[in-house]
Amino acid sequence: MADHANVSSDLIWEVCRPNNAYLVKRKSAGGSQFSRDPLNLMNKHSRKYDGFVNHKAVGVHTAAKGGITLVTKKTKHQNRPAANKNEVTWPGDKSGPKIYRGIVNYTAKQNYRADLRQEAVARASAIRQSNRAKKETPEKKLRGAKAKATAEKDT
Repeated sequence: MADHANVSSDLIWEVCRPNNAYLVKRKSAGGSQFSRDPLNLMNKHSRKYDGFVNHKAVGVHTAAKGGITLVTKKTKHQNRPAANKNEVTWPGDKSGPKIYRGIVNYTAKQNYRADLRQEAVARASAIRQSNRAKKETPEKKLRGAKAKATAEKDT
């Protein structure tokens, strides 16, 4: 991309909308378009959610040992990809509400987009739920005298 300071976000979106590195097109399901942008919370190919277009963007990723990482895009250093992201990590042993409150407080205090707060919390919640260990299915109990009697005959 060229110098973002001289080009509006709308112009960048109009140029990059039909084709960009993050775009995923699917012919099934009515020609849906998705995005692989790491700063896209909903994975939808739309102007609202794409992080490479917006000056302030938010992303939520999984961290080591079941933790959550909040990635925010800085408005400075737009042409330096290594310097324009800020990361905050919460460990996996923190409770869910503390992580969600931290995400909301961080984005609010840094004056990030309020329309993305709920999506960021939902993404963090989904990541935490996917990191949980699966419970084993319990062994089925025999119910009724006939079932118990047939089980005793089989053994």
